[in-house]
Amino acid sequence: MPKAPRLTAPEVEAMLLRAGFVWLRSKGSHRIYQAGTRRVVVPFHAGAMLHPKTVKEVLDAIAEVSNSAADRA
Repeated sequence: MPKAPRLTAPEVEAMLLRAGFVWLRSKGSHRIYQAGTRRVVVPFHAGAMLHPKTVKEVLDAIAEVSNSAADRA
């Protein structure tokens, strides 16, 4: 399995918004995004790289939402 790319929170946010997620709410420095029933929490610390597990969770969520949209089409 290839390594997850090193991304910052604004880069991940842009990916989520392009994939159809909406910014649901914030709590402290964490932002919660939702598409359908799938939610993703992104720690939003300016300029800091996100942990690879967080990036993998985001990429998996985007893939899940994309696959479910393709199944409905």
